[in-house]
Amino acid sequence: MEERKGMPLLGERFPEMRVRTTHGEKVLPNDYAGKWFVLFSHPADFTPVCTTEFVAFQKRYDRFRALNCELIGLSVDQVFSHLKWVEWIREKLGVEIQFPIIADTGAVAERLGLIHPGKGTNTVRAVFVVDAEGKIRIILYYPQELGRNMDEILRVVEAMQLSDRHGVAMPANWPHNELVGDHVIVPPASTVEDVQDRLRRAKAGEIECFDWWLCHKKL
Repeated sequence: MEERKGMPLLGERFPEMRVRTTHGEKVLPNDYAGKWFVLFSHPADFTPVCTTEFVAFQKRYDRFRALNCELIGLSVDQVFSHLKWVEWIREKLGVEIQFPIIADTGAVAERLGLIHPGKGTNTVRAVFVVDAEGKIRIILYYPQELGRNMDEILRVVEAMQLSDRHGVAMPANWPHNELVGDHVIVPPASTVEDVQDRLRRAKAGEIECFDWWLCHKKL
């Protein structure tokens, strides 16, 4: 079967690739087996929005690691450019970037579908959230003009991990939903028996329901 080109899809295994980073050579996703990781691309080193993003990611790095999740940056820049930029951030802004940055020749960006049309070799602001088994769980895409919200990326990693662990779904703006607060959504009923079970559990106070098809509970 011919290998499909372009951006991988949700649920697919992250493409295996050997990359050069500011922390040495790595093999993705194998070197992160058993860990989640967030791979995020940025248009270029020494650019204003990207600098604010790297500082924001670093300031939340401990919170990502508390979720068993690592960070990996990427742009089509040489490794010496990454190293000098990281040095500048440390000296001028007082922030030590502790996660690796991939020095891409363009091959990684091309394989992941990250090149921004009309912007030369610059990469878009893409985010891949990859789980502990190497599967892509979330893909976020931003234009060059818009910096990312790192608290949202933290939120989606935590939400997906809780969803996997408890077999639930998360409502809009979780954990601050306008209808159910910090509760999670009980998966939809798929049989008549499921409906009856929902009604029984709601009556017993195990879950709360607006109707049998819209039920929620606190974890």
